[in-house]
Amino acid sequence: MSLVKGNGGASGRRAGQHVGVADLLWDDVKCFFDPDLMGSLPDVRVPDASVEDWQAVLDLVAEKDWKCQYYEGETVLPVPRAEAVLSRPADAECPDLRVWPTPDVLAIFRFHADDEVDCDVDLRELQGQERLDVFCGFLREIGRRLGKPVLMDPEGDYGHPVLGFDVEADRVVLLADPQVR
Repeated sequence: MSLVKGNGGASGRRAGQHVGVADLLWDDVKCFFDPDLMGSLPDVRVPDASVEDWQAVLDLVAEKDWKCQYYEGETVLPVPRAEAVLSRPADAECPDLRVWPTPDVLAIFRFHADDEVDCDVDLRELQGQERLDVFCGFLREIGRRLGKPVLMDPEGDYGHPVLGFDVEADRVVLLADPQVR
């Protein structure tokens, strides 16, 4: 089942089909990147995940050579295996993995549960077409690796994604109608 709701000027394009072709066009989606409307830290998530999916994400980060830092509290440690970090005691502090797909775009993965890969991004870092393309590429890489949708919900509005990677379409698509301001 495809998640495609519509995609304005980018409909019918496939990621990677032509160099420089964007999944989404900034002018069509900039309202979804407005921190005043969406909250500055929307949730990016892969539902119906597993420990193996978490490990696949950790492997992807290493393979892509994305800069990353794994934290338990304030302590930076080597990135563990997903099984180890997800089997910590229930009362342990939730570790996070900070990943920079490019030097100026940060995603913070939080190991809350093994059944959902989730991370936060800062919309203030995702302004303009170039940064949007980086973000879409990041979602595509994760979605392709897992073969699962990667969804972005507004901050505090879990379960109502506005855009995401669609596995069948093999690109990032709109899942909600843009708001006009």
